[in-house]
Amino acid sequence: MQNIQQYTSRIMRHIRAEWQLYLLLAPTIIWFIVFLYVPMYGLQIAFKDYSIFKGVAASPWVGLEHFYTLFESEQFMRAIKNTLILSGYNLLFGFPMPIILALGFNEFTKAFFKRTAQTVVYLPHFISTVIIAGIVMSVFSPSVGVVNLLLVQMGFDSVYFLVQPEWFRPIFIGTGIWQEAGFTSIVFLAAIAGVNPSLYESALVDGANRWQMMWRITLPSILPTIIIMLIIRIGNILEVGFELIILLYQPSTYETADVISTYVYRQGLQNAQYDLAAAAGFFNAVVAFVLVLTANTISKRVTKTSLW
Repeated sequence: MQNIQQYTSRIMRHIRAEWQLYLLLAPTIIWFIVFLYVPMYGLQIAFKDYSIFKGVAASPWVGLEHFYTLFESEQFMRAIKNTLILSGYNLLFGFPMPIILALGFNEFTKAFFKRTAQTVVYLPHFISTVIIAGIVMSVFSPSVGVVNLLLVQMGFDSVYFLVQPEWFRPIFIGTGIWQEAGFTSIVFLAAIAGVNPSLYESALVDGANRWQMMWRITLPSILPTIIIMLIIRIGNILEVGFELIILLYQPSTYETADVISTYVYRQGLQNAQYDLAAAAGFFNAVVAFVLVLTANTISKRVTKTSLW
């Protein structure tokens, strides 16, 4: 008890000494408490037969019944499959792109071209997802879309890409890369900027070319950053871009486009099955947590780099 009191007293002294910094931090802490921790109270409806008239506390417990219902549902299993496939493709094609862009920007010698290229690839990140979806619909429109106009000019028939299940995944992955790869490359550019310049000077004296310096110096130096970003990405592997999917998909593409987040949206908001939707969301969170722990443990043992 005495140790706890001493620890508490030390914390309070530190807060009084640095109260300005804690005041600046307060809005973020309040946001986390209100929007992330307080809603956790409602997670219990995943284990209840929830009724909006009885409320969360008065609704009867049903144990794991909703989870059994989920895993017996073909729609939910399809959503898991699509989530894993889209996340896998995004990890395979989307994760390396910011690294490649950062390495490419680092090789630019003309400041004007470097700034111009960076502005062009950063810009999509700042465009609303709704506008991004509108651009995609316009580009792939069967009547006035650029892609179909080119196909017609080359003698092919126009294709309604957005209603064909086999085309949804390439369009979604490509759009995500276009929107986020440039902005994400800033993290790797910052890591590259921290590389000791003397390493490049020594390599240049030894006769190394730009490719050899990039492969032997730049990449190994930013490897810890790459691993940390990979662990975070693995933790979010079930968090596929909900906003873009909900704007682009339709019943004809549910076969390849329906993911866990859209399943939760339909069950919770459209079908008012709040308890079932909560169970699906809870399952999603638990799997993401396990994936982060697993990726972090493996990385810590193999590369000695980890989040904690």
